[in-house]
Amino acid sequence: MLSISVEFLHGTFRGDPDGSARTGSVSSGEWPPSPARLFAALVAADGTGAACRVTEGTELEWFERLPPPVIYADPKPPHQPILPRWVVRHTGSAVRATHQEYLARSPALSRAGARVAPRYPHVVYLWEGEQPAQGVLVALQHRGARVGYLGASDSPVRLRVSTAMPAPIIEANAFVPDEAGSATINVTQPGDLGRWNRLYTEWTERGASVSRLQFPALRHEALYRLPFPTGSRNRAGEVAAWLLLHPAVSGRRVSLLTGLFKEAVLSHYQRLFGEPPQVLHGHGFTTKGYETARYLALPDVGHRWSRGRIHGLALWLPPDCDAGIRQRARDAAFSIRRLLGIGIDVAVSPHDGDERPLAAHPGRWMRSSRIWVSAVPAIHERRGALNHAEVARWCQHAGLPDPVDFWSTRTPLVSGALDLAPVEVNRPGRAALPYSHVKLWFDEAIEGPVVVGSGRQRGFGLCLPLDRDPRERAAS
Repeated sequence: MLSISVEFLHGTFRGDPDGSARTGSVSSGEWPPSPARLFAALVAADGTGAACRVTEGTELEWFERLPPPVIYADPKPPHQPILPRWVVRHTGSAVRATHQEYLARSPALSRAGARVAPRYPHVVYLWEGEQPAQGVLVALQHRGARVGYLGASDSPVRLRVSTAMPAPIIEANAFVPDEAGSATINVTQPGDLGRWNRLYTEWTERGASVSRLQFPALRHEALYRLPFPTGSRNRAGEVAAWLLLHPAVSGRRVSLLTGLFKEAVLSHYQRLFGEPPQVLHGHGFTTKGYETARYLALPDVGHRWSRGRIHGLALWLPPDCDAGIRQRARDAAFSIRRLLGIGIDVAVSPHDGDERPLAAHPGRWMRSSRIWVSAVPAIHERRGALNHAEVARWCQHAGLPDPVDFWSTRTPLVSGALDLAPVEVNRPGRAALPYSHVKLWFDEAIEGPVVVGSGRQRGFGLCLPLDRDPRERAAS
């Protein structure tokens, strides 16, 4: 095997994830540091061709052909956006608008992006089954010893290149290459070394006017499986992000809360990546049968002391959603820090895997069950009698099999389920539709989340599995 261990000597890492840090719109840094960034640091450590001092450069040709590695790193380090600041820029000649105390210097706005502070200051890149020749290994070790920093210059590192399993490996923290993964990480491909050579030649001729952004071919994104449950798939779609609210919000504000959640996702998506796709906002479709994102509020229901307060949020995406859109939507959701509206002022953070509060835990809504009961009332798709055929129609539209039986009532069927007034369900300026709580029986166990009815895009019709697990029995 080949392993490269990176130790962050200051305990932090700062790297521009996509070249947009200078715009001031970056709220989270690159993590884990990409294999492509590691390759760039090795190239810079001793140059190529005639610029090489301690190696011949042929080891880089072998290295760029390696497949994407398994990356061991802190799965969820905190990200700290760095506030923009003014610095002094040397102009080289007397110009207007210079600093009075500094001749021939003018102010410049510096946007440094975001700093990542991993709890465990090591990252390990591991290529199993790849055995370099002795000369290649020694050359890579010489280059690794000359790497002073990774990313920005305020991220000093120590590199170790080896053919043995490095000591600081935690198996649970593995980012694994996977075609079905939900994250994209930049990797190397054959030909990158030649592109770096051309970039260096351009820079020596034209100076700082040359940037990496002018060489988009240097980006080769590979899909990775994350070491934590950010998304959960089932045959009816996928939850791309689970979020926590601090403090909990009254369940009576579910419609306002999910509306604010949708606005925040769209706003952050546009700020980070440009125009949001149709699947997130739901406008512009010309055909029937489409499905769009669901913005779900997660209330505390089903226990003796449940009061229906909303402890979390979830972003669901349909099964045919593009993997790139799914990842960007997840990043947009995870960048939300606060929701502010009428009667709502709440902090938002990514779910950290804790069991409590149970209402916001993915396992609360993702379990398989034959029986499901609504925690948030379901809005009817049509006026008229609610019969088995109509409920089966709801399930078909939600990507679920037909139920074998159902029960509906105007009042909640489980403790803490939301009992809402019409003004808290129907949106202003829209035709009012009836709504009710339902209990659904299926012939086979169905994986959650189960959301039915006309208002499922804004969280109405969210159902709770009634096959209870030991955690819930302990909380009752």
